[in-house]
Amino acid sequence: MEFVEEQFYFYMMTNTYNKVLYIGFTVNLKKRIKEHKDKVYKKSFSSRYNLDKLIYFETFKTVKDSRIRERQVKKWNREWKENLINDKNPNWDDLSWML
Repeated sequence: MEFVEEQFYFYMMTNTYNKVLYIGFTVNLKKRIKEHKDKVYKKSFSSRYNLDKLIYFETFKTVKDSRIRERQVKKWNREWKENLINDKNPNWDDLSWML
C-alpha cells in the first residue's frame, strides 16, 4: 500500500480493539482520516464506535472504481475482510502515519 496524491481511495478503519470495521471511499484520504480521528461528525457510525485506526487502503484512478471496490467489500463476510487486511497489514497497525 502506498499513499499517492490526487488519487481516489477505498479504505477500512477499526477501533483500538479491532472489533468493528468501517469501510469507505474518498477523494482525500488524509483529510477523511483526520475527520474520523477528530470525530468531526459526532453522530456518525465511526464516531459512535471510536473508529480512528486506518488499517487498510487501496488507490484508484477514478472515483467510480473506488466506489465499486467499497460496495464489493461491504458485501463480504467478516472473515474475507480480515483476510484482505491481514495480507497487507497482519498486525492491524494504524497506517495513518503514511499520510
